[in-house]
Formats: sequence, C-alpha cells, structure tokens
Amino acid sequence: MIKKIGILTSGGDAPGMNAAIRGVTRYAMYKGLTVEGILRGYDGLIHGDSTALTRRSVGGIIHRGGTLLKTARSEEFRTEEGRQKAYEWLQKNHIDALVVIGGDGSMKGAEKLSALGIPTITIPGTIDNDMPGTEYTLGYDTAVNTVLEAVNRIRDTASSHDRVAIVEVMGRHAGFIALESGMACGAEIVLVPEKKVTLKEVADHLVESHKQWKMSSIVIVAEGAVSGCDVLTYMKQHHPEMNPSLTVLGYLQRGGAPSARDAKMAGLFAQKAVDYLLSGGKDAVIGSIHDKIVATPYTEVDKYKFTIDENEYDLVHALGT
Repeated sequence: MIKKIGILTSGGDAPGMNAAIRGVTRYAMYKGLTVEGILRGYDGLIHGDSTALTRRSVGGIIHRGGTLLKTARSEEFRTEEGRQKAYEWLQKNHIDALVVIGGDGSMKGAEKLSALGIPTITIPGTIDNDMPGTEYTLGYDTAVNTVLEAVNRIRDTASSHDRVAIVEVMGRHAGFIALESGMACGAEIVLVPEKKVTLKEVADHLVESHKQWKMSSIVIVAEGAVSGCDVLTYMKQHHPEMNPSLTVLGYLQRGGAPSARDAKMAGLFAQKAVDYLLSGGKDAVIGSIHDKIVATPYTEVDKYKFTIDENEYDLVHALGT
C-alpha cells in the first residue's frame, strides 16, 4: 500500500515542471499521501538531498519556469552502485513510489530503478516533444510560443533591412519546435533532423521565393538538422545580396512561465500519475495519445513513437514559396 511518494525533476529543465510538482504534491495529499521532494535529480537521490513537500511549499510556483526541485545530470547514477545507493535511500526513508519528471533519459533512469523494486512513474517534461509514449511533453508549447515571439521580432528587422533571417532553435533529434514555430510564423524554410536538405536546396528555395518579389525571408533551423552558422556561411558565400543574418535562440527557449496548455497538462499528468499508482499501477510513462491521458508501461512505450507531421512539413514550404 502506498503511503508516501517521492518526486524529482531530471535532465534539462522545461516550463511546466513546477506546475507538475505542484500538481503531484497537492493531488497526492488530497488522496491522503505524504510527499518528499528530491533535490537535483538522481544525484540528490543518491546523496539523500530532499525536503518534505506541503501544499504551502508548492504554492505560488505554477506560473514559474525552471524547477523548484532543481535538476542535475548524474554520472554516478549510471552505475549499478549508484542506483543501488538511490534504492537503499528510498527504502530507508519509507518512500513507496517515485514520480520522475523529465525526458527520455530520465525515463530510462526511472525504469532502471523500477528493476530494483521501487515503483516509478515518469511525467514527460522536455521542450523537444520527442519522448515515446506520448504525443505531448511539458514545456513544448511554451518553447514554441517563445520561438514565435522571438521570430516575430526578428522579422521586423529582416523586413526593414531586406535580409534573410536564419533562426536556430533547439531540436537535436527531432524537429517539432522548428516545424511548429515555422508554421506559426510563416517561415519560408524549416530545416529539421528528420528531413535531409542540402544547403544548395535551401539557397535555391530562397532564390525562387525572392523571385516572387519577396524582399525578406525567415529560415528556421533545428540544431540537429544543420548548424545555423553553416547556413549563414553558405548564404554569404553564394548569395550575399540577400544580406543573411543568424540568431541562435539557445536557452531562451527553456525559460519563462509555462503557457496555459503546459500548466493545464501538468495538472492532468499529475492526477493520472497519482491515480495510477494508487490503483496498483507502476513502471509507466504518463502521456497524451489521441487527446487522452494514458499510462503506458515502459516495456511498451516504443510502440508509441511519434514523428513530425509530414503534411505540415510540406505545407510550410508550399506556403513559404
């Protein structure tokens, strides 16, 4: 019977993590449980760095970016000895289950802990939106809106100076942020890791676009597709008349208050996580699949891998010509 749960955030921070911490804590307490917050991810778990969470201690954080519990990457947790120390600490402190908020790597860590005998649940929190077992991850919507706001400002300068504005966004392995923001801002080209495009093809597309009397263009580049610097260098060498510029948004995309959707989804994910544990469920990732909040066992998540929308990819370029 579960009486006490632990919660930690791991990997890169994402808007909505605090909302999820609040949601898990308050809903668990509503259900009669006590909650222990583990600081600095798996590293804190190994070294017993924790604090009791209460309704009051998680008050006023739903709108804050980052994570109240801090986050860190732990090389020690990658070892069997490190994971055993983490498990023993959980046992010693009478923590019956652990909720992990993070990305794919965090989920794999939770799965390894589960193998030692502690029930775990993963709530997806990563701006890249690239976790198996869910079509939506906390932080993604906020990141897209952050990119959109930045690009709209950059467009003003691009238009004023008749230039091609290259904007590099996050997305090492997946192009969700690039494609979604590209569609929303009316980019002429979106480069994503899933689609291989040569720099010559990029330049040719821009040339065709400018033949339609366009004087400025926006190129959204996911970092995993190609370096924004490489695009800038190629354009300067072959089409200096387009006056290209580069903006790398970087960690700007991780910060800020969560969007309404991220804050709402955090609460729904938190509720499902607690209810699933109380029903006897364990060792699963909470996700949104076909607009339903579901719990998928770690052993089955690879059946639910989602990729960018092919129609959106084709459409953004058709509209941007």
